[in-house]
This record gives sequence, structure tokens and C-alpha cells, in this order.
Amino acid sequence: MIETSEHQERVILLGVELPDTENFEMSMEELASLAKTAGAEVISSYRQKREKYDSKSLIGSGKLAEIKAIVDADEIDTVIVNDRLTPRQNVNLESELGVKVIDRMQLILDIFAMRARSHEGKLQVHLAQLKYMLPRLVGQGVMLSRQAGGIGSRGPGESQLELNRRSIRNQIADIERQLKVVEKNRETGREKRTESQVFKIGLIGYTNAGKSTIMNVLTNDKQYEADELFATLDATTKQIYLQNQFQVTLTDTVGFIQNLPTELVAAFKSTLEESRHVDLLLHVIDASDPNHAEHEKVVLNLLKELDMLDIPRLAVYNKMDVAEHFAATAFPNVRISARDKEARSLLRRLIINEIRDTNVDNLMIIPAGQVPPNPTSLIQNDNFKAMVETVRGLYDYV
Repeated sequence: MIETSEHQERVILLGVELPDTENFEMSMEELASLAKTAGAEVISSYRQKREKYDSKSLIGSGKLAEIKAIVDADEIDTVIVNDRLTPRQNVNLESELGVKVIDRMQLILDIFAMRARSHEGKLQVHLAQLKYMLPRLVGQGVMLSRQAGGIGSRGPGESQLELNRRSIRNQIADIERQLKVVEKNRETGREKRTESQVFKIGLIGYTNAGKSTIMNVLTNDKQYEADELFATLDATTKQIYLQNQFQVTLTDTVGFIQNLPTELVAAFKSTLEESRHVDLLLHVIDASDPNHAEHEKVVLNLLKELDMLDIPRLAVYNKMDVAEHFAATAFPNVRISARDKEARSLLRRLIINEIRDTNVDNLMIIPAGQVPPNPTSLIQNDNFKAMVETVRGLYDYV
């Protein structure tokens, strides 16, 4: 069970900017959003420029003393560090500051623990937390004695945190076995969808770009959507009809974010697999976010890691109604506001056009009235069979 606290934790943010740090300001702004999503009240944010991290406490002694004074004066409950802490740094910072200290990775894991709804999602989050926790068992007396709720303390729970390494390794092995069963079932379902030759569309994008909103627009359904990070964690697949009863499946998946914990990339591999086998990716981008170009790069880099760059993509610039000084950087693209009444028909029409353009090489055009009873026998191209219904639904002739 996820523990919660009625008291809204007062937190301060801390980041270290190294000479080679990229997008530092964007990262700190994102950290503040993550903290608020976890239910914290962000009191202030502090940063320090350094040539390298301090091996003992990440930051220098002078900055550490400054933070300590702020913690005492402002009655701070938690310090959230933007960088990944070593177990030693975590212990030293908590000892010096006298309050709970968590890093960006633990904060993201905490939010995932809040949001996971499906059995698979909960297993994946639990696995990621245990893998994160394992190297932090030695010398983590302060961390392992936590019993209060609040951010950074959700998830496996107190009893798991007090288990020894062998017990945690056993838990990891058990969860991985369970996930293999779930993944096998998911693969069976995926194979059935592939065999049915239904055209498959996947929604991807940076967290909070509006993927669930786009899903709702296209399906006339109500999936959870909110102006917050990681509003959706579990993959959701639905069927829709685009035109002339042309049926497609639409899959919404977890949002991407920079510096995603490696534990989560591995844990959510099976969930992201849902987007690996689609015929078209809708890359949803928040046009109103001044950092949207950087967000696009993060998504593309992760797609490269997942070996998904060869899948056709249509960029969907969302929230155009509140975008300022916007310039598109991804092509082909469509620019919409999901709240606009015309968004649904416009988006559907452009998806159809993209399907036509994407599959034009696999189509054989035959004048109307001359279609044989079994048009799939015309050629032996395997892709052609999968496209027959596409042609029937999207063109006035086949």
C-alpha cells in the first residue's frame, strides 16, 4: 500500500552545474515540477557551479553550511538533489543537514509508485525501487529506519527497506519471473493484433505533452489526463475507426523524461515494447513549452536506444492555443489544440494522409469496378496483404 502524509512536506531543491552540464535550468525547473507532482511544497531552489562533484557531499562545505542554515530557519523537511547521489553522499548529506535527503532518481521512482495502477505497472515500479535500493543497503542506517510517509518513502514499504541484500535479490528474481509471465501474455496479445493485420498507431512524447488528451480526442473516451508529470504509466490500447470503417489500434504509453533512471528504462522495457511494433508513431509535443525542442531531442535519443527510429513518425504539436514564439522543428507535423472542437477531425484526416504517404510503396492501384474477389492474390508481397483493408478504407479505388 502507498503511504501518504497529510502534512505537505516543505522541500528545497539543490543542483550542481558542471562545465559539461546540458540544459541545467530546464532540468531544475523540471525538478520543481516533479516535486510538486509528488505533493511537496517547494520553498526555494539552490544551485552551485563546480568543476566536479565533491565525493563526500556532492557540494562544497561553504554551500553545505548555507543549506544547513536555510533548512533550520525555514523548517525544511526534505532536500531534493537534482543529481544522482552515491550511498556515501546520501548518508553524509543527511548527517550534516539533519533532514531527509533524496535525489532526482528516487523522486521519479516515488512518483511512479504513486501512479502505477495495473498489476504489471506495480511490479515494474517495485522492481526498479528494489534495484535502486540494493547498493544503498550498506551504511544506510538512517535511510533504512524511515517509517514516516511522504515523498521518497513510498513504494515497497518499511519492511522491504529493512531486508538484507539476499532477501532483496530474491525479491528481484521473483518479480522478474512474474514479469516474464506478464510479458509472455502481452506478446501473445501483440501477435494476435499483428496477425489480424490491423494498422497500429503508438502515442509517444515527453511527459505532460498531452498524449492522454490526444488519446481521448481520437477515441471519444475518457482516459485519465492532468496537467502533471507522469499522469499515465500503464500502456493502454484502444480500437478506433478513422474513415469508411477503417479500423486501427491506438496505444498510449508512459511519458519520456531526461535522465530517466536506468532502473526504470529496464523495468518498463516491456511496456515500451507496445510502441516498438506499431506502424506509425504519433510524437506528441507540447508547443507551449519553451523547452519543447530539447524535449524532442530526449524522445528521439530514447527512440534510438530502443531501436525505433525507423518507424514512421508524425509530430503532433499540441497546445497551440497557448504557444508563443513557436517554431516547428520536427517534420512531418500537424499543429493543433486538443481542446479545439475541430481537433478530432483534423487529426484523423492528417493521420489518414500520413498512412497513405507511408504505405504508398506497398499499394497496387486498380480502377474502381475492376477489383477481383480476392485482391490479396494479386501480388505475393507480404506487406500488401496487411494493406488491403487500408486501401479499401482510405481510397475511393483499390
